[in-house]
Amino acid sequence: MSDESEQKPEPDETDGVAETADTPDGEADEGADQDVSTTLNPRKKNKSEPPVDPGATLLYEPGGSWWVVAIGPVLIIATLIMEILGKGRIHWEVLTIFGVVLIGFSLLQVIAARQHVSMRLTETTLREGTETIEIADIVKIFPENTGPETQDWESAPALGELHAVPRRRKGIGLRLANGRLVQAWARDVGRLRIELTEAHMAVKMGLPPRGNR
Repeated sequence: MSDESEQKPEPDETDGVAETADTPDGEADEGADQDVSTTLNPRKKNKSEPPVDPGATLLYEPGGSWWVVAIGPVLIIATLIMEILGKGRIHWEVLTIFGVVLIGFSLLQVIAARQHVSMRLTETTLREGTETIEIADIVKIFPENTGPETQDWESAPALGELHAVPRRRKGIGLRLANGRLVQAWARDVGRLRIELTEAHMAVKMGLPPRGNR
C-alpha cells in the first residue's frame, strides 16, 4: 500500500519555458545583420567592405586662403619701413612680438577654416568639414525653398562638426538613408545643387565614376 501512495514527481514546466525562450544563433545573427544594414550604404552588407571610389572632383571649396597669413609680414614690413624713414629708433622687440602674434593667429585661423569649413563633392562622396557621406546614402534632395514658409530642412543641422551652416554659405536639405535630416552647404550653393543632383542621379542609375580628371 505504501508503494501505491507514493506519487511520481510532476515534470518541471520551467524546463519547457527555458527551451522555448532560447533564441537560435542564426536568428540573432540575422537580426544583427538587419540592424547594421539599416545604418550602412544600401550597397554594403557589412562594415568591413572597402570604401567606394570617390571618382572625379566636381566642386571644391578650401574654406580658407593662405594669402591671409601674408597680411602679418606685410604689416610688419610696412611698419619697419616707416620707422626707418622716420630716422628714429627701430623697435625690434615690439615688431617681433607683434609679428609672431599676428602671423600665428592668421595661421591658426586658416588651418581651422580649411579643416572645418572646407567642402569637396566628388562623383560618389560629399565631404563637409570633417564629415564625409556617400551620395548613395542620400534618399532625397529637397528643392530650393522659394515660398514664404520655412521648410523643416532649413532648421536641420549642417553636415560636419558645426551645428549650423557656416557663415557666408547656404544650405541644401538632404534626407539620408538612416533617417537623418541634414543640410549640405557651400558658398556656390547653386553649383552644388546642380552637381549634387546630377551625381545623385548617376549613382541611382548605377553608373560607375568616370575617374579623376
